[in-house]
Amino acid sequence: MPAGTLYRGREGMWSWVAHRVTGVLIFFFLFVHVLDTALVRVSPEAYDEVVATYKTPIVALMEYGLVAAILFHALNGLRVIAVDFWSKGARYQKQMLWTVMVIWIVLMAGSVYPVLGHAARELFGS
Repeated sequence: MPAGTLYRGREGMWSWVAHRVTGVLIFFFLFVHVLDTALVRVSPEAYDEVVATYKTPIVALMEYGLVAAILFHALNGLRVIAVDFWSKGARYQKQMLWTVMVIWIVLMAGSVYPVLGHAARELFGS
C-alpha cells in the first residue's frame, strides 16, 4: 500500500466507529426487548422471572451502558446531520465532536443516580 493512503484514525473515524457500534448495541437491546415482552403471551411466569433478573445490579450497569449508547448515538447523529446539511459543517466537525463529547459527559454524570441509584441501594442499603 503506498504511503499516505492509510487512514490513521482521527476523531472523525472514531466517531464513525462509535456511531455504528452504538447503533448495533441499541438494535440488539430493542431485539431482546421485543422478545422478552412477547414472552408475556407465552408464559407470564417466565416473563416475571425475566423481569426479576432485570432488577439486579449487573443489569443496572447494563442499563447505564444503554443510556450511554443512546445518548452518544443521538448527540452524534445531530452532529452528523449538521456536518451533512450545514455548509460549514465539515470545517467544524472536529469542534462539534468535542462539543458532543462534553454534553455527553455532563448528561452521563447527571444520569448516574437515576439509573444506578436502585442498584446502589440494593448493594449498600438505604
